[in-house]
Amino acid sequence: MMLLAITVSFSAFTALSLAMEKHQLDLHGKAHAGPARMRLWRWLGWALLATAFGICVADHGWAAGPVLWLGAMTISGVLIAFGLYPWRPRWIAPLAWVLPVVGVISAVA
Repeated sequence: MMLLAITVSFSAFTALSLAMEKHQLDLHGKAHAGPARMRLWRWLGWALLATAFGICVADHGWAAGPVLWLGAMTISGVLIAFGLYPWRPRWIAPLAWVLPVVGVISAVA
C-alpha cells in the first residue's frame, strides 16, 4: 500500500505543478492551459494528496499513517523536483497516469 501512496502523491504533485503557468510552459511549450483548467489541476492535486493521506492512515492507522504520508510526499516530490524536471520533463505527465495503475496492481497483488 505504501507504493500506492507514493504513486498517488506523484500524480498529486504533477497535477499541482500543472496548475502553475511556469510548469505548464515547461511541460507543454507555448500552449498552456487557461485559468479554469489550471484551477481544475489544483483541485485534483489536493484531492489526490488527501487520497494518499487516506491510504496511509487506512493502512497504518493514526499513529504511523501521517508520518508515512509525509514520507511518501517527500519521495515523490524529490523524484519530481530533482529527478525528472531537470532532465526529463516530458516523462512526468505520462508517468502521472501510469504510476497509480502500477500502485493499484501492487496493492491488490
